[in-house]
Amino acid sequence: MSDKTPENPFAGAMAQAQTAAKTATADFTRMFADIKFPATMDMEALLYAHKKNMDVLSAANRVAMEGAQALGRRNMEIMQQTMAEMGDSMRALASTETPQEKAAKQTEMLKRAYEHAIANAKELGDLIQKSNGEAIGLLNARFAEAMEEVKALVAKTPGLKQG
Repeated sequence: MSDKTPENPFAGAMAQAQTAAKTATADFTRMFADIKFPATMDMEALLYAHKKNMDVLSAANRVAMEGAQALGRRNMEIMQQTMAEMGDSMRALASTETPQEKAAKQTEMLKRAYEHAIANAKELGDLIQKSNGEAIGLLNARFAEAMEEVKALVAKTPGLKQG
């Protein structure tokens, strides 16, 4: 077993997402470089807005990835805790003497296991919801900001109709 910290299993996916965002920005820039917009349209502002869009998309992906990692870690902790509790339960069952005591202990163990499973499922669901909520919040905030930027850009550009 190595003393090194395990490598982040999502690092490759994150690097691919960042590369894709950079490529999309470059493609967007090339695509709009050839289009003839009104001479007074602020292309720099348009490109800056697109860069901000890509930055927020990257940040939302990072939040989602971190959420997935937290979910995986917590799931592993729950599994380890469950295995430890199962070992304790088996030892407790082995120490009881009468069949009635064993049946009572088994019933109690099943009840506790069910309650833990429900609580753990809720906790994992809450983790997913929180992570997704943060990512969507970033995207929604940027979308609202982008719409205001477009309105301002159109308002400053003579010859473009506002609708």
